[in-house]
Amino acid sequence: MTAGLLIPPVILPALAQAVPIPHPAPKARDSAPTAKLLGSVEPAVTGTTQPPDPIIPDRRRNVPANMFATFSADQKAAAARVSAYLSSLHTLAGNFVQVGPDGSRSTGEFYIQKPGKVRFEYDPPSPIAMISDGTSLVVRDTKLATQDIYPLSQTPLRYLLSDRIDLMKDTNVVSVTSDNLYISVTIEEKQALVGTSRLMLMVGAKDGKLKQWTVTDPQGYDTTVAIYNLNTTAKLDPALFKIDYTRYPTPNN
Repeated sequence: MTAGLLIPPVILPALAQAVPIPHPAPKARDSAPTAKLLGSVEPAVTGTTQPPDPIIPDRRRNVPANMFATFSADQKAAAARVSAYLSSLHTLAGNFVQVGPDGSRSTGEFYIQKPGKVRFEYDPPSPIAMISDGTSLVVRDTKLATQDIYPLSQTPLRYLLSDRIDLMKDTNVVSVTSDNLYISVTIEEKQALVGTSRLMLMVGAKDGKLKQWTVTDPQGYDTTVAIYNLNTTAKLDPALFKIDYTRYPTPNN
């Protein structure tokens, strides 16, 4: 089975070449996803409620791959702000817009329950979904009724799903930039068998909320995901994060 998202390739950079970018039909969205929510403390939708236009990084950018890079006090403070925000999240639900390496766009819904649990679903007609139960991550094709499984610990997704994280201490940060709109932190990861991949996180400079991320795979291809309709008080159905090995077999099952 092939797969591809915000997910691979958004979150699984090593799999970017194996994951096709779906082409869903246009679908209007003006409210946060609710079908899979058990409820929320309050209607806590934050950020934009309209599909955002993802900011595509300059493909010519040259991020230094230096594990011993030095950062200014302002850069360290900016990274600490992003770390504090990510660590403060416990649940998050919303919508996403994904732009693939070829410029194609797709949309869908996502649900996060920290630590380690996530579900991404593409809008029809794409059959792709991605689920993590906290240990394993599967990329599922509902049309073919198959799924591929990967260790969550080997994907950059784990940084977004960690219960608590200090980016400067727990990751190899190679770049921290900020302007009036965004704080951007780029993490680099080297794997002997796969190569070097990067994850760039962008949060709002004013509200400090996660806006988008970009994964650069070892071949240098970018996949960007922008999120909106964010709900941080949602009570999520535990069934969202259950991996079904019976209906959707994996090569090892």
